[in-house]
Amino acid sequence: MRLSTPLNLSFALLIASTLTAPVPDALDLLHQLSQQATDNEYAALSNSTTKRSTQCTLSNISVRKEWGTLSAKERVAYTNAVLCLQNKTASTPTSLIPGVRSRYDDFVGTHINQTLRIHYTGTFLAWHRYFTWNYEQALRNECGYTGTQPYWNWGLSVSNTAASPVFDGSATSMSGNGAYIAGRGPLTLSLPPYPDIYLPPGTGGGCVTSGPFKNMTVNLGPVSLPLSGGTTQTGAGLDYNPRCLKRDIGTAVNQLYANFTSIINLIIQNKDIADFQMVMQGVPGSGIIGVHGGGHYTIAGDPGADVFTSPGDPAFYLHHGMIDRVWWIWQNLDLANRKNAISGTGTFLNYPPSGNTTLDTMIDIGYAGGTSIAMRDLMSTTNGPFCYTYL
Repeated sequence: MRLSTPLNLSFALLIASTLTAPVPDALDLLHQLSQQATDNEYAALSNSTTKRSTQCTLSNISVRKEWGTLSAKERVAYTNAVLCLQNKTASTPTSLIPGVRSRYDDFVGTHINQTLRIHYTGTFLAWHRYFTWNYEQALRNECGYTGTQPYWNWGLSVSNTAASPVFDGSATSMSGNGAYIAGRGPLTLSLPPYPDIYLPPGTGGGCVTSGPFKNMTVNLGPVSLPLSGGTTQTGAGLDYNPRCLKRDIGTAVNQLYANFTSIINLIIQNKDIADFQMVMQGVPGSGIIGVHGGGHYTIAGDPGADVFTSPGDPAFYLHHGMIDRVWWIWQNLDLANRKNAISGTGTFLNYPPSGNTTLDTMIDIGYAGGTSIAMRDLMSTTNGPFCYTYL
């Protein structure tokens, strides 16, 4: 592993000893990796002599924090802003997406339309960075939110996900689990020609009954929703289809795929971007769904388990905040070699075949917000339109 500043011997030994370590040691290692990423990023900001496309400095950089570290007031301010966005008029014309009913739906519709161009592609990480940042900007500029986009550190909830501050169902949570539905088999994930993957069901399955989003209406989707028993609902997902928000939160999936060891291994064992983003999403045919799938299928439910419609669950943005944080750590551990690292084409697993993604590839998130922007301006959280870091 090559870092922009050398590791001392004790830190190197800590890495070696914690790949299968108890959670406290693994958490400590993740903190150390994050701190080194911060140190490298701040050094780069302090020493930069090149012209930057943003005036991001150590004095004005904003800090994204883990949900559990926010005060009760800060959490409620965030969920109130999300509820505000769900009650604002959509920007997307219904002639394009008939089912949009709110500003919130603009983001869901965009994700549905672009899903097969933003997963297992060269734009996966940068597209979702820009998408999540624009969501944060909408909360701030359109709903008066003064905080930053929080993230959900999956490893903190492996002992009991539904009891975590993110999902405990309190007024300061992102709402709780769905009502329990008995008798369900495993969740079946299918990606032909690869073998199916069977995930243990969670402890919910029905409509969310507590917390800020207990009365939320999901308007779009499903497109491809895996269900217990191996059946799948399919459709275009763009028509108006009002229903409750459902979740099937599962600690078992959290423990299997989105634990601290998985996070640490992802960061330190994958030296190039091709391996890093593939392992993060789950190598097809390996039976492993990666931390990206691990977070999504820990939430599960409808629309959380639908790769197309998953932003319909507000927890999506906390999950992708953590995805971005893990990429941010990985980048800043070797900034000189990783800042502009790109690998992949423009289509899902290169089907159908498409050209390679480059720094000149343009990203457009439609009516969700923002302007068309080149990949080169999305590769750093302190350049382009961005000026944020992670704590």
